[in-house]
Amino acid sequence: MRSKLYILPLLALIVTSCGEYEKLLKSTDYELKKQKVYDYYDAGKYVKTVELLGQILPRYRATDEAEQLNWINAQANYKLQDYLMAGTYYQSFAEIYPMSNNAEEASYMSAICDYNMSPRPELDQANTRKAIENFTIFMKKYPGSTRTDDCKAKVNELQEKLVEKSYLSAKLYYDLKQYRAATVSLANALKEYPETKYREELMFLKLDALYLYASLSVQAKQVERYQATLDEYYSFIEEFPQSQYLKDVKRIMQATAKFLKVDITATETN
Repeated sequence: MRSKLYILPLLALIVTSCGEYEKLLKSTDYELKKQKVYDYYDAGKYVKTVELLGQILPRYRATDEAEQLNWINAQANYKLQDYLMAGTYYQSFAEIYPMSNNAEEASYMSAICDYNMSPRPELDQANTRKAIENFTIFMKKYPGSTRTDDCKAKVNELQEKLVEKSYLSAKLYYDLKQYRAATVSLANALKEYPETKYREELMFLKLDALYLYASLSVQAKQVERYQATLDEYYSFIEEFPQSQYLKDVKRIMQATAKFLKVDITATETN
């Protein structure tokens, strides 16, 4: 019974509070709404902050308070983890108020929003590339910023994600036995990311894909494609003479040499 006595006043307070907020949304007192924006933001009520700002920002666009209200709008959206909208507002703020004390942070936070939207490597990496671009722009714009090291670290992290995406995409063609597409995708991955930690595996997969593509080709195309396999073998063995894939590499080399009727025993690794 006592618990019910506590609950009833609480419910009444909630209902009253909600009613007051609904009245505020319908109100034409924009000065009151503006003051409530500051109050709600300071209290961590970011949904209400954003809702009210959507109503009053057009009214204060050309006023002295426009800068602060726009900054709060970007910050509140970020705190709600609406990174798409927050990123848009941060970028807009940096462009409209380049002399603001918050301009540098706005530019940085715009990139952070893209960073936060960067998905796992298997998915589309548009936001990853955009984040790299925005961090790079930030570092050029603010070369002396204390955030430079953080930006560099995040760019490196994002680039590794692109490398993994490239690796997974190339390997997918190979796993699907689409060997022609695999050789192209693997070659592109190696060209775009020559220092990747996956380099040895990518080069082996490319060699094996070329070999399998040649072996499955029509007779008229086999000589040309086996020759491409042999050329790739030389490139691989020169770079990785003690490769973990050496047994399979030798097998590919021997089958290729047999088909082409060439003697390459001198190049074999013992």
